[in-house]
Formats: sequence, C-alpha cells, structure tokens
Amino acid sequence: MGTRGMALRPGSLVTVFGGSGFLGTHVVQALARRGYRIRVAVRRPNEALFTKMSGAVGQVEPVQANIRDSRSVADAVRGAHAVVNLVGILHESGAQRFDAVQEMGADRIARAAKAAGVEIFVQMSAIGADAQSPSRYARSKALGEAAVRAQYPQAAIFRPSVVFGPEDQFYNRFAALARLMPVLPLFGGGATRFQPVYAKDVAEAVALAVETDMADGRVIELGGPEVRTLREIFELVLTETCRKRLLLPIPFALAKMKAAFLQLLPNPLLTVDQVKLLAVDNVVSDAARAEGRTLEGLGIVPTAAEAIVPAYLARFRRRGQFEPAPELGHHEAGQS
Repeated sequence: MGTRGMALRPGSLVTVFGGSGFLGTHVVQALARRGYRIRVAVRRPNEALFTKMSGAVGQVEPVQANIRDSRSVADAVRGAHAVVNLVGILHESGAQRFDAVQEMGADRIARAAKAAGVEIFVQMSAIGADAQSPSRYARSKALGEAAVRAQYPQAAIFRPSVVFGPEDQFYNRFAALARLMPVLPLFGGGATRFQPVYAKDVAEAVALAVETDMADGRVIELGGPEVRTLREIFELVLTETCRKRLLLPIPFALAKMKAAFLQLLPNPLLTVDQVKLLAVDNVVSDAARAEGRTLEGLGIVPTAAEAIVPAYLARFRRRGQFEPAPELGHHEAGQS
C-alpha cells in the first residue's frame, strides 16, 4: 500500500469529527478496540453521550465543535495525534450547505489540525468526488479533498461507495418506500451500478490508516465484494421485506422534475442533486483495483450486503422478523 509511517501507539489521542453519526459510531468503536483515547467532536455533545459506551471508562469523550466555528475546531484538535473527518451531509438544509460542510468545513479542520501539530489526518470523501461533476455534492467532496491535501499532502483519503449497515440511509430508505408506495421508481431504468460497502469494513480501513499512518498520498476507494444495479438492489429489498411492488423505469429528466418538488420537504425523499448522482455508476475504479487502493489492498475482506442487510430489513415485514422471506422473483407486476 506504499510507504507508511510509524504506528500510532495505544493511548494516543484521536479526534473524530462526526463521530456520533452512522459511520462515525463504527469508526469510534474500531479505534477504541485498538486502545486509543478518542474525542468525539460534535455540535451537540449531550446527544453523543452514547459513544462513551464504545470504550473503557474515560476512553471516549464527546466534545463540542462546530465545523463553521474555527475556535471550537481548534479546541477539539488540540493535543491530538490524529484527526479523522467524517462530517458530511446527503442533502442541504438551512445553514447545512454542501460547500460549507464538505469543502470549507474540511478546510477549517485541516488548517486547525496542521496548526496544532497533528501528525495524521484521515478524510472521508465519496466515490464520484469530482470538481467537474454536475452534482454539487460530488463537487464539494472533491474540493474538500483538495483543501485537506493543501495542508496534508500525504493524508489518507477514503472514497466509499454507498455505505450500508443497520442505521443506513440506503437500504432502510428503500424499504420504507416499499412499505408506503405501490410503485418504486427505477431512475434511468435502474441500470446505475453500486458497490455497497459495509460500515464496519469502512471503519476498519479508517482505524488501519490511523494505526499505521498510511501516508502515501493516494486515494483509497472502498467497495463491497459485489456490484449491483439499482434494479437488483430494489429486488433484494423487496425479497427481504416480503413485498411485491411494481418497478417502474423513470427517465432521469422526469426524475429531476419530481425531485424538484420532493426536495421541498423537511426531510426530502429525493433531491435534484441526488438524481444527478444516480446517473453515474458508483463503483470502485479499475485503476484503484489495479493499484491496490481498495479494501482488499488493505488486507480487509469486504462483507457482502446479503450477509448483513436481511437482519435489519426484517422489521419492514408485515409480521416482523418472524415472517419468512420467500423468493419473490420478478417484481415488475402486481403488489401486495
């Protein structure tokens, strides 16, 4: 995997921005298992007290930090040996804008870490990060990477595909839609490809980067063992929730029109920016595989979605987890 620095010793302090979120909780647990002291930097520490349970008494401590406030960020990184930035948003709301969070936020954290003498920096980005992308989300992710690189040229940058796990906003959202709607839209015909990656595998990669100071300056792409189209993902969700729904192909142009209305909701089911993302495959690149910039290249065996997803989608069945999940076959006709 290229050159690596000296291992970070147990007992060292790691500040994790966004450590109380879906992925963050897994990252904190992985770091705690390695014996590090962890600051969980979040806007509302009182809502992150549960993270203390991830380690021994006093090992994990939530602290207040707002990535739009330089002083609180500086306080959060002071004395840390490593900083992990996991902060990101899936859609914009109020002051939570893509550029403010994923570009300027990353820049502020990296600058504060550099000024504090932090040795190791890990940045969480996303597959599809591209400064030329039509998606504002993807552009802000790329600009956030660049901001980190300006301070830490050898930073470990991870780009995962869609991340799954019991609290995810991917399979759970589709299952919730299937419970409410008689028809599920296949944007662009459902041919877009994804490589869902398990949250615990991503967390192990992050912990490994901290543990070994993976200082080679390369971008590491994280994907699961299998590539699935949107249609295949919907079919898995329907099978595991014991439901039959019509899968209706929707052209991207029409999807954008619908999303323009849906994104006005307080917690939008779909935004125009997300439709733009759905038009591009979300998989590990051939170059990353050839160069070992993958989970496998790090020595981590990726976990298949089929091994994890059924357990947490069972709650969406009519009779809960005790209802068997039969093979439903094709879902283009009928509903129940």
